[in-house]
Amino acid sequence: MSEQMSFEEALALLERSVAQLESGDLKLEQALQVFEQGVNASRTCTKWLEETRRRVQVLTTDADGQFHLAFLDETEPSSADQDAAPSDPDSSQARPG
Repeated sequence: MSEQMSFEEALALLERSVAQLESGDLKLEQALQVFEQGVNASRTCTKWLEETRRRVQVLTTDADGQFHLAFLDETEPSSADQDAAPSDPDSSQARPG
């Protein structure tokens, strides 16, 4: 597998690996090799997706109608989260995080 494999190439390799394994036509050693290729392709896809997620920015509007840039993985607590917050500060330490 190439070090410079694109997301699309890795995804195509992963899909081919799955199809070959699902066919049931491979001998054990061949199936193991195809499985290893699929795992490597999956890892490449995951790396691409993680890097892309870090780079993607979304234009959002705040409550005042002002636009600002925020990363996709930045989330504001919802009103349901705020309503569920305990009023006793000591009880918040006992909640699993």
